[in-house]
Amino acid sequence: MNKLLLAALVSGAMSVSAFAGDYTILAPAGPGGGWDQTARTMQEALTAEGISGNVQVTNVPGAGGTIGLAQFATQENGNPNALIVGGYVMVGAILTNMSPVTLADVTPIARLTGEAVAIVVPSASDIQDLAGLIAKLKENTGAVAWAGGSAGGVDHITAGLIAKTIGVDPTQVNYIAYSGGGEALAAILGGQVTVGISGISEFASQIEASELRLLAVSSEERVPGIDGPTLKEAGVDLAVQNWRMVAAAPGITAEQKAAISADIEKMVSSASWKSALEAKGWVDTYLAGDAFDTQLAADIAATETILKDIGLVQ
Repeated sequence: MNKLLLAALVSGAMSVSAFAGDYTILAPAGPGGGWDQTARTMQEALTAEGISGNVQVTNVPGAGGTIGLAQFATQENGNPNALIVGGYVMVGAILTNMSPVTLADVTPIARLTGEAVAIVVPSASDIQDLAGLIAKLKENTGAVAWAGGSAGGVDHITAGLIAKTIGVDPTQVNYIAYSGGGEALAAILGGQVTVGISGISEFASQIEASELRLLAVSSEERVPGIDGPTLKEAGVDLAVQNWRMVAAAPGITAEQKAAISADIEKMVSSASWKSALEAKGWVDTYLAGDAFDTQLAADIAATETILKDIGLVQ
């Protein structure tokens, strides 16, 4: 073998080894929702930044992500190229569905983003502001139909907490759960429900097009670029932040976990990722390692308490 050919082969091998293994990211929900958006944003950033050579996204909707979680935990055991996104919604769904598979059955890697929840109505609605929604809830709580994500998730929890905070029975909240953001949006725009509740990014284009009226956002402070009050500004003393995470398969080695963690750290530090967060109105809440494990355990315990308070878990 001549020296030029050998050099070319060595160079090619080095360029290949610069990539981590190809990743498959499971979004445990239908297209259009927050987990799907998170998975596809990861796909774009990992490939654009040269962190991974090939990233595929698959969707497995149902039961607040617990169907996808169970499939992932059983089918991907020991696979260092498999990732799954999840978060606050999944924590609640595991508890309300009494799922036999939990986040203890996968390998949490990092918390990635935070996002405020938005409360919206169709533009044709007679509800002009949050005060109008509160009046309807106080008049007949069950007559107000809410469309949001999976039962027990952050949307459901926020609706229950709003009811509790304004002094009506949260167990009477008429919440209709949808497995994907696209389905919930269609129900809201079609007038099949009274009010919609979900992450701001899922409603942003319809708010901008004046198809939806934004009543409030759940963050402590107003969201840059979004013309709408916080719940507190609108008279409800409450703030809630959704968060999303990424986990790896169970049964991987410590070395494999470290390599995945390093790839995710590169991704969240990249220009592509930061640009996407700004465009989508997501907050960078990156937390990894032991600090994330500790925070995740605290979030699970706090969510169980909230779900019991609003009657979703006994």
